[in-house]
Amino acid sequence: MYYCLTYEEFLILIIQIEACLNSRPLCPISEDPSELAVLTPGHFIIGTALTTIPEENLLDEKISNLKRWKLTQQLFQSFWKRWSSEYITSLQRRNKWQKPQQNVKLNDLVLLKDDNIPPLHWKLGRVTQVYPSGDDKVRVVSVKTANELLKRPIHKLSVLPIEN
Repeated sequence: MYYCLTYEEFLILIIQIEACLNSRPLCPISEDPSELAVLTPGHFIIGTALTTIPEENLLDEKISNLKRWKLTQQLFQSFWKRWSSEYITSLQRRNKWQKPQQNVKLNDLVLLKDDNIPPLHWKLGRVTQVYPSGDDKVRVVSVKTANELLKRPIHKLSVLPIEN
């Protein structure tokens, strides 16, 4: 579908997409493994992490029922849904049998996949313990989040592509 946006509506949409892209994690802020804060492009722009107030879900509403300002929100949510699912999926991709994959390591920064919530709300954690199997492949890890210590299989994790 194609939509005709005014200049101001297009500007709002571009600014929201820019904020989304500038909120992605680049690397841990601290060398301390217990610290979960990450550096984002937003830190270079405004000196701190970018935060926004959650918007009402408009993806399922019919376009004829939307007011003009809701149109930009719908387009942004559509962008976010696609970008976050493709980006997060690319982080988790494991190319079986094509080339050896590096094991999940101690202190890796990870997102905890949860099928019941959108990727934007997945918990950020740090690997505190690895459990290698008989073939020395790590299949289960312990992850410390801000509030709890969890044991998860690696297929429920997305290792962030940043150097510790």
